[in-house]
Amino acid sequence: MKRILVVDDIESIRVTLSALLSHRGYRVTAAANAKAALEILSAGEIDIVLADVRMPDMDGIELTRQIVSSKIPVTVVVMSAYGSVDNAIEAMKAGAYDYITKPFKTDEVILTLAKAEERETLKRENVRLRAEMVEKHGFEGIIARSGSMEKVFRLISKVSDYKSTVLITGESGTGKELVARAVHQASARAKGPFVAVNCGAIPETLLESELFGHRRGAFTDAHADKLGLICEAQNGTLLLDEIGELPLTLQVKLLRVLQENTVRRLGDTKDTAVDARIIAATVKDLAAEVKAGRFREDLFYRLNVVPIHLPPLRERAEDVHLLIDHFIALHNERLGTSIRGMAPGAERLLLSHHWPGNVRELENTIERAMVLAEGDQIAPSDLPDRIQTSKDPVRLTLDSEELSIKKTFRVIEEELIRRALAKTNGNRTMASKYLEISLRALLYKIKSYGIG
Repeated sequence: MKRILVVDDIESIRVTLSALLSHRGYRVTAAANAKAALEILSAGEIDIVLADVRMPDMDGIELTRQIVSSKIPVTVVVMSAYGSVDNAIEAMKAGAYDYITKPFKTDEVILTLAKAEERETLKRENVRLRAEMVEKHGFEGIIARSGSMEKVFRLISKVSDYKSTVLITGESGTGKELVARAVHQASARAKGPFVAVNCGAIPETLLESELFGHRRGAFTDAHADKLGLICEAQNGTLLLDEIGELPLTLQVKLLRVLQENTVRRLGDTKDTAVDARIIAATVKDLAAEVKAGRFREDLFYRLNVVPIHLPPLRERAEDVHLLIDHFIALHNERLGTSIRGMAPGAERLLLSHHWPGNVRELENTIERAMVLAEGDQIAPSDLPDRIQTSKDPVRLTLDSEELSIKKTFRVIEEELIRRALAKTNGNRTMASKYLEISLRALLYKIKSYGIG
């Protein structure tokens, strides 16, 4: 039995609605004003709030705001007099689910509440599904079940309680910051701060002050002392994202922090002791950057004590379906939508896509499709054009009328060779090991397929 709180300053309306809803099987509580409503809600025994917009002292809009800001788990429906729809819309902007107009019709009230009930049920189901998914396939907020990601999870568990520096590598969108946060949350430093800074997003002229801090008067605009992000991460973790973008001059200063556990602010004459765990992340090949003279070799080895590489999404196809379900549940809860899954054609397109933007691209694609979906399933037409017109040669061949095993096998074999060579940056010996064929056989096939 759903529990409804009717909030209206007019007694006759409270009595009428209470009788109507009780007759329909709801358990009804009534309040004459917003203050009394909040006291009732604090007990946590209400599912839906049906509140008038215009009330003395605190109106329905402000009541809705307070319910939302207090994170009270109820669905709010507001009542607005005919001609005052603007107020109802303002309440919906504040977080109300829907509105009904006065004088109300019985069918309209019941239908609106039925929709609110369905939304509430779906929200709870989404919360349950997300919790179940995290319990079965999650690790500190990261959702995956592929063997390559399970190795990452095990590595995080092993290194979390040591202060050793960690270098996280992987393509953009693979979740490097999520992994850094997982290391922090699984460590004894979890109660300390987690500070993240993108070294490529801050101008070089400001980056030194942001990282290391400064004393008042150190330069023209230094009107007060600044602690610096390294010191702000005291007893916690500092993530230096896009570490490959750090200028050489600051690489020297960072190396000193790692060697001596001290920081010297700009304009200061003495060092400050610091206890922060450093995690670095990058999309770049730092070993190659060292050879090119763009990154200090000594700093690279200081950072690369525990390397964690995140595989791209295209190399862990078994995670795609799991992530689709996770993002649908996540955004149903956030957007208030009621998407129950993917149409078969849409799912095939997503599973065959190459995902150059990795998990971030997948999440954005799912959210966009959910907003555009007409029914309770995501259809192929809800997906972006780049996915609907996927150029994946294997998928195009399988979706065609081609029935020759020989021709289809050639397409698959060529694509696997290209992917292995891309993964190994053209190293044919390593590629042959991934493909589980001899180097001689690989060289023959490269020539046969005309792969450059």
